Amino acid sequence: MRHSREEVIDRTILEFALLDNLVGGLRYVEWRRWVRRAAGEDPWTVKDALVHIAYWKADAARFALGRRRPPDVRGLSTLDHNHLVYERWRDRSPEEVRAWHRQVQEEVLAALKEAPEAWFNGREREAEWPLDLDGHSASHRVRDMERVVKR
Repeated sequence: MRHSREEVIDRTILEFALLDNLVGGLRYVEWRRWVRRAAGEDPWTVKDALVHIAYWKADAARFALGRRRPPDVRGLSTLDHNHLVYERWRDRSPEEVRAWHRQVQEEVLAALKEAPEAWFNGREREAEWPLDLDGHSASHRVRDMERVVKR
């Protein structure tokens, strides 16, 4: 399937609104609730899950603009990459994380507006593409965050 700039932007905005609505009203205790993680993965709280989502959205924005990952993360496995992000952000406050999540959304929308048209429709892609802008976020929002916040 080929995608359009408008469709990708609309999906990105919708998922951000759902996620931002969830995290916008969290109490401090809810930010600290543990989400399910597989054995061998870093233990995440709701806050860590939001960091993970925002990081991969920012990564997708870089790719939309044809930019490479920073040198310190190039060549890392997904698990190692996720661990590095966790280590860098785990001691930050929920307020810092929420502010960064909102800043990343602004940067993502700017990147999507600037990205070349061929990035959207230059070739056939999966229906979920670009996954990190909406589907990946929705998966963590529903599977991890909503599950523990709605107890």
